[in-house]
Amino acid sequence: MLSALILLPLLGAVVVGFFPIGITPKASRNLALIVATVVFSWTIALAIQFQPTDVSQQFTQSFPWIDALGLTYQVSVDGLSLPLLILNGLLTGIAIYSTNPDIQRPRLYYSLLLLLSAAVMGAFLAQDLLLFFLFYEIELIPLYLLIAIWGGERRGYAATKFLIYTAVSGILVLASFLGVVWLSGSHSFALAGLDTSTLPITTQIILLVGIVIGFGIKIPLVPFHTWLPDAHVEASTPISVLLAGVLLKLGTYGLLRFGMNLLPGAWVYISPWLATWAVVSVLYGASCAIPQTDMKKMVAYSSIGHMGYILLAAAAATPLSILGTVMQMVSHGLISPLLFLLVGVVYKKAGSRDLEVIRGLLNPERGLPLIGSLMVLGVMASAGIPGMVGFISEFIVFRASFEVYPVQTLLCMLGTGLTAVYFLILMNRAFFGRLSAQVMNLPRVYWSDRAPAIVLAALIVIFGIQPSWLARLTQATTSTMVNNQNFLASVVLDRQDSAIGNQN
Repeated sequence: MLSALILLPLLGAVVVGFFPIGITPKASRNLALIVATVVFSWTIALAIQFQPTDVSQQFTQSFPWIDALGLTYQVSVDGLSLPLLILNGLLTGIAIYSTNPDIQRPRLYYSLLLLLSAAVMGAFLAQDLLLFFLFYEIELIPLYLLIAIWGGERRGYAATKFLIYTAVSGILVLASFLGVVWLSGSHSFALAGLDTSTLPITTQIILLVGIVIGFGIKIPLVPFHTWLPDAHVEASTPISVLLAGVLLKLGTYGLLRFGMNLLPGAWVYISPWLATWAVVSVLYGASCAIPQTDMKKMVAYSSIGHMGYILLAAAAATPLSILGTVMQMVSHGLISPLLFLLVGVVYKKAGSRDLEVIRGLLNPERGLPLIGSLMVLGVMASAGIPGMVGFISEFIVFRASFEVYPVQTLLCMLGTGLTAVYFLILMNRAFFGRLSAQVMNLPRVYWSDRAPAIVLAALIVIFGIQPSWLARLTQATTSTMVNNQNFLASVVLDRQDSAIGNQN
């Protein structure tokens, strides 16, 4: 079942890209949409058969691939990866559906989207360090091309900057993975067979710092964040949906799966620094969002701040806080794409994203009243208003983290207030007041433009009212992860104390 999540979009990319020669743009889009719908339906079927109380890896597939390298094709799913698989399937379909039907070079475009989906699925499923790295790097190629070919005026600069930053991320991750395997004496990259408890704590810290910085670039965390606003501003709306909704989660997922779980002793040592780093990212991202006049850049900076909440909860490393990380990943994966979709509709109809130009879009007769109403819902969810998934995810993060890092948690809570500030500025300037002359006669907004945003808005409300539907998928897994992490960390620290005692 799991390999199908990789192979189906991969085969779809080949069919759309190469066969038949005379396929029309509409047929390319429909075929890609059918493949994405099948893949999303497959993830739902997987969730139905998934056993939430079983904390082991489920639906495991494993066979040797390249014995000389110790590379094993091993894929499986648990409560940490399953919500992200479903999110990837959903947002890939939305990205394809919301693409302009008249896009240039459609066969290449849709094949790259499907290839990107296959690579992300593989990364979330991989249980081998080297296999994860291969998928982690493969997704760079289609995303770079999607920005560089179909982006804005400065697309070349933004795509190149993205490629350089994420290439450095990959180098650090690979170097750390190689160090973990070689120094631990393992003959395989399989995650289940690695034992890092015998490594000196100093070695573990060095390896973990490489992993944290590598994935920190991908998340992105300050000061490695500068590629993200440029990439979002220049990328088309569907690509921004995938970038914010799914691709940033590769960093947070990797941090939990390969940082906290693999090197638990070192995680205990550096977690206070991670909590402080989270504060810097939250406050800096929010502070940079406030003065922005480009709606899309404001939403991009909001992502930087909200990803800091995940780092704070991961640093706390309690069963409730790790559950909060997954909830926040899904929450941000729904809210941020909704905001980018709505900003995309405004740009498509009004011809501008400049808050100095557009005003009064909530005007019921000549404006965009439904789009404005959905924007109100989106910014309220992002600011953590009760009744929406943004509130419950942030509440869990703050409630769990406060017990471990009260000062850092209180400082991060300021980020929710700043979120309300900059989104209130956005709403006040763009949607309230008298309709500006520049956007007096807006084109009609069709239901095809509204449908993806309505779907995401509905999910935001549903999971806000009934968060247990999401939490039950992951709660057992995250609790077990923390218990294992605490046990292994105690083993490492006991050995470290014994070694120091013997030296004395």
